[in-house]
This record gives sequence, C-alpha cells and structure tokens, in this order.
Amino acid sequence: MHLAGLNAVPIVVLMGFLIGIVLSFQGASQLKQFGAEVYVVDLIAISILRELGILLTAVIVAGRSASAFTATIGSMKMREEIDAMRVLGLDPIELLVLPRVLALVILLPLLGFIADMAGLVGGALMAWIELGISPGMLRTQLLNNTDVSHLLIGLAKAPVFAVIIGVVGCHQGMQVKGDTESLGNRTSRSVVAAIFLVIVVDAMFSIFFAVWGI
Repeated sequence: MHLAGLNAVPIVVLMGFLIGIVLSFQGASQLKQFGAEVYVVDLIAISILRELGILLTAVIVAGRSASAFTATIGSMKMREEIDAMRVLGLDPIELLVLPRVLALVILLPLLGFIADMAGLVGGALMAWIELGISPGMLRTQLLNNTDVSHLLIGLAKAPVFAVIIGVVGCHQGMQVKGDTESLGNRTSRSVVAAIFLVIVVDAMFSIFFAVWGI
C-alpha cells in the first residue's frame, strides 16, 4: 500500500489544488460576462467531485504504479524468480498480483478524496481572490447547491480504475522476456494502456450516469 499509493499523496494534493485554481480562474472569467460569478462555486464543486478529481488521480497513479508494477514483476521474470516460485509450488498471481491490486483498490478512493478536497481548497482560494467570494459565502453556496451524490459518484469509480491499473501493470510485467529492451517496452505499454483504459471507462461511466439520470 505504501509503494502503490501513499507516496503519491504530495503530487495528488498539488495536482488537485492547481486544477481547482485553474477551473476557478477560467470559470470566473467566463461567468463574469453574464453576472453569474457566484455559480463558479457549483462549477468547481461538480467538476472536481464528479469527474476531474478521481480521473486525474487515476491517471497519476497509472503513471506511477502501473509502471512500477511492470518493472518490479518484469525484473523478477528476467531473473527467473517467478519460475522458481512455481517450482516451489507458490502461485505468482496470489503472491505478486493480488496484493498489488488490493492495495490500489483500498488506496485509490482515499487518494481521490484527497484530490477532491485539495481541488475545492484551490478553487475556493482563487474564487476569493478573483471574485471576492468569501469562505462563508462559498460554504453556503456549496451546501445549498452541491449534493453529496457527486462525491459518491466520483469515488465509486475509484475501485474500478484501481483494478484496471493493477491488472494492466502486473499483466505487462508477466509478459516481459529475458532482456532489458522487453522490460522497457512493457513498462511503456503498461502506462499507455492503463491511462487509455481509465479514460475509456470513465467515459462509459459518464454515459451510463447520463442515461440513468444520476
């Protein structure tokens, strides 16, 4: 769990904070034209809680953890450690893949929540500076117009993203041959495949929620 996600907390916090600032600044510049500056709070909250917080967190974790899983398992494959495990009657899937996937399933919702909170703080700070929306006014607007369901919908995607990232990273590691070139290629493939699948699945979630009116 420590290697899979806890080391990513600083970059996740920074990413969420900056995304909140960018959303608030861009939203404020557009909403000012219509005198609807106060609705920047709704824009920030729904965008971050429902979509951007967990999606960008999953992309960061895919870049870190999928590549790390592939490199670790691939190195073991090159040194024939996995073959040795099989000779000893040990299951590499149970010992190498399952713990990594479970670690991500536990940690990704936590990282997503941290990113959401950092994004709200960043957005609130920029809204205060750019629009003069005080923390008290922002809190009132947030509680009145933003339902907790947006947070739950965002975090509900996290375990699915975690399984995708973990399985892709470990699968690519298992495909490594006996040379370093294969290890590099598989590591690159795992990152690209994990990020691509996360984005595709997120789009499918969005369509599903839109169809069902959630």
